[in-house]
Amino acid sequence: MAAAGREGNPKGGSACCGAGAPGSVFAVGAHRISGMCRNITTLRGLEPPATPEEIEAAARQYVRKVSGVQKTSSATEAAFEEAVVRISAATAQVLTALPPRRVPPRTEPPIRRLVKTRS
Repeated sequence: MAAAGREGNPKGGSACCGAGAPGSVFAVGAHRISGMCRNITTLRGLEPPATPEEIEAAARQYVRKVSGVQKTSSATEAAFEEAVVRISAATAQVLTALPPRRVPPRTEPPIRRLVKTRS
């Protein structure tokens, strides 16, 4: 059941959770990341704090999951992107408003894991 990009995770998932929609590309510094993870990663309590790119990636994955749209078309792109902008803003707001976590999250966001493996 191994697929390309899955070699980094002993549980069979992708090292960067790149099992999502083909064609999705995010730039993180000098790195380009394609695909999305199937699970939304906890962003609260990260050190350093979640970046706007990580917040957008989580928002994009949330919108994909609830809408069922894996790859946008001309009919879905505007609504999809508007939802990503709104969810990103709401996520940033809630991360700022919540008190600090006592214990950091168990896993890093996919973008951070991928950047580390490519460095």
